[in-house]
Amino acid sequence: MKKKFALYLSLLGVASSILVACSQSKSQEGPKVISGNTHEQYTQDQVRRGDYLVTIMGCNDCHSSKRFGPKGPVPDPQRLLSGHPADLALEKVDTTLIGRWVLFNQHNTATVGPWGVSFAANLTPDPTGIGSWTEEQFFRAMREGKAKGIANNRDILPPMPWPMFSKLEDEDLKAIFAYLKSIPPVENVVPAPMRLKDISK
Repeated sequence: MKKKFALYLSLLGVASSILVACSQSKSQEGPKVISGNTHEQYTQDQVRRGDYLVTIMGCNDCHSSKRFGPKGPVPDPQRLLSGHPADLALEKVDTTLIGRWVLFNQHNTATVGPWGVSFAANLTPDPTGIGSWTEEQFFRAMREGKAKGIANNRDILPPMPWPMFSKLEDEDLKAIFAYLKSIPPVENVVPAPMRLKDISK
């Protein structure tokens, strides 16, 4: 009986060791994402959380060009979060309507309003997007509304709702950044903002 009990305890110890080793390796699994030159590392759990947040916050609504089918426009899976397509020219618009209206293009990636014309940014980890961004830049963009997260840069233009997103907890912002750094890079140089007179009929 004592031998059986000792054997049972030994097996229990081995099983516990295996479980601990598995849980440790599981917590360390998944891609490590390098952020700019600061070498921040993120876990797969952070990437998953970021994916969830980007989805429910509707980031693809403006930052992804669309495919048009029987169910209407849906984000183009080949160009997810790559911003306004560089090769998509805008039509001239009746700017006398601006002030009473805000206009969006068919992809929802360009907006015309009293501030002029703004374009959704490339959020992929390509050099033409946020590839060289640091976590600090991302936080500044989301918390202070500074374009490219640079302190002395211009303000981020509407309709980007950064004042609302600025209320996100630090961990959620980190998770979003981790996810954006993990998605496929898409080369796409988004146009600079325009003045109303540049698009007026």
